[in-house]
Amino acid sequence: MTQEMKHAEFKKGKIMKLLLTSVFKPFGVDDEFGRKENKIELFDNQVTREQGIFSLRFFHNSLGLYLLAENINVPTTVLDFPTIKEFIKEIKKGYDYIGISFITPNFKKAQAMAELIREHSPKTQIILGGHGTRIPDIKNLIDCDYVATGDGIYWLRQFFNEDTEKPIKHPAIKSAFSQQLMGVPLPTYSAVIMPGVGCPNGCRFCATSHFFEKKYTPYYKTGKELYDVMVNISDKLKTHDFFVMDENFLKAKDRVDELLYYMKKDNNLFNFAIFSSAETIINFGIKKLAELGVMFIWLGIESKVDVYEKNKGIDIKKLIAELKENGINILGSGILFLEHHTKENISQDIDYLLQMETTYTQFMQLGPMPQTQLYLDYKEKGLLKFDIPYEEWHGQHRIWFNHPEFTPEDTQRILKQAFIKDFEKNGPSILRRLETHMKGYINFKDAPDYILRQRANYFKSVCLECYPLLPLIKLYCKNPSHKKRVDELYGLYQKEFGKMSISEILKIIIIFGFTVKEFLRLHKIISQRQPKTYLSKNSVTESKPEIISQIGKVQELAPSLVEF
Repeated sequence: MTQEMKHAEFKKGKIMKLLLTSVFKPFGVDDEFGRKENKIELFDNQVTREQGIFSLRFFHNSLGLYLLAENINVPTTVLDFPTIKEFIKEIKKGYDYIGISFITPNFKKAQAMAELIREHSPKTQIILGGHGTRIPDIKNLIDCDYVATGDGIYWLRQFFNEDTEKPIKHPAIKSAFSQQLMGVPLPTYSAVIMPGVGCPNGCRFCATSHFFEKKYTPYYKTGKELYDVMVNISDKLKTHDFFVMDENFLKAKDRVDELLYYMKKDNNLFNFAIFSSAETIINFGIKKLAELGVMFIWLGIESKVDVYEKNKGIDIKKLIAELKENGINILGSGILFLEHHTKENISQDIDYLLQMETTYTQFMQLGPMPQTQLYLDYKEKGLLKFDIPYEEWHGQHRIWFNHPEFTPEDTQRILKQAFIKDFEKNGPSILRRLETHMKGYINFKDAPDYILRQRANYFKSVCLECYPLLPLIKLYCKNPSHKKRVDELYGLYQKEFGKMSISEILKIIIIFGFTVKEFLRLHKIISQRQPKTYLSKNSVTESKPEIISQIGKVQELAPSLVEF
């Protein structure tokens, strides 16, 4: 039976079963499927990677898979981070369709998974999805039946003959799991909210903007719709903190203004971590950002010389300083090995980024990802190095194009040195974070605006939660200037919050045990942390709460709710 005939049977009313899966682990190891530099821990890989014991450690689930499962009527199972053995066990259950989501560096994993499906479940049809599908001729490189492109919800609904315009249902998902700092498990967590997909800016290097055809598709068009969804998620997950998966959340200004209106109206204040651009921040207004509860912004600084449209005419350093005064932590992202970079001037762009004194600093190598304008330009010029395998196309090892000034080995060394220099100059990101939150607390604690005083209470709670960490941060700091900053911050803590309580002093002893274990792990054991395996089903599979398998742990999930 051909794939067209089988799919036609579905359209006649036959019930089908779908499995959506991420690629298999282990991650961040050198093997036939991947490289050790392609870690799955986002911050430890490309933000705090040279900060040692101070590196922030956590995993993100494959968030898009849960959103897809929630928005189709087909009985769907999500398998996240399986081992090969777990994957084989699941595919033997006889799914009609299996969707594999992958990025370019995981090409070989997706290819191997397709081969395993053909071997163990030959009647199953294979759907490829994710950024990896932009690899040229992907349908011939990986044995599959369909390639899903663009908005996955729209594609699957159309594929399964469902209403493509029905409202988007948002699953209640925590934004990260297995969070640790200095080896200490972090008890707090945030939910994730995905208001839409894509970005109209169309930066020539941006894989996301090009994947969605350089346009933005809102899942929730009004602030009231978004507010209602967030209230529902907040009630389910018992958190008011949200990580916003949206390329430029503040761009839809009217929607955010309306969201803020309802937050104020109901005195139901949320806290946000967002992505944004400098021009959008200025257009929205820093005071309103503070009222909205933005506590973290991922900001594309990119370069001092090659200034992108979003940053033109803006004093970035002044903007960041003002944001920090409002308690807002900034992750400043820069691109290395741009066309104008030489061995002589690349240090200027590195120093420029470090002078911003952001809480977090991301250095990414210029990476021509498939089908971006940068990729098409470089391909036409014959600059792409196809002898470097896709497993290394991730921006944290060496470049995969011919640069007139740098060899791939040069780029590997310079990238590492940039992260080391950031740590040596600006100190541990956890120290920077607490300094910024303390600024926000001091500036807002006596504010005439009730909303800002509420924000001050949030900053205070974060600072107090980390009070017992301060002596240990100082203990592990090697740089005398960083130790001095810890002492200054400790003095502010005592002035504002009083001396540590007995319980806080006892916490130091407990936390110290975690930090020693982490220190030994980093220096004695060469191992990469791996995420747990998650297996969940969408709400149409069962009409009541169910017990499902999180490999190695049994977990109760309500319909439409994935707990991590």
